[in-house]
Amino acid sequence: MKKIYKRLLLLGTILYVVFTLINQQKMLDSYQTQQVAYEEKIQEEKDKNVELLSIQENVNSTEYIEEIAREKLDMYLPNERRYIDVSK
Repeated sequence: MKKIYKRLLLLGTILYVVFTLINQQKMLDSYQTQQVAYEEKIQEEKDKNVELLSIQENVNSTEYIEEIAREKLDMYLPNERRYIDVSK
């Protein structure tokens, strides 16, 4: 009778350990997936930061102001020739 209880206890312990290991592996996989997603987002934000820093350096330059005036405000210098593509 004691042998049966010992074996059942041993079997229960083994099943518990296996079940716990499987659950922990699933959690680790989930965390690794989240880590990859966060690393990609961090890289995107770093790239965006570099782009914004380069814009910040040029924001007061005459070329940048003229570019923004042309693109966003549709303004041009006097006597400046514009070509319009009619095929579009």
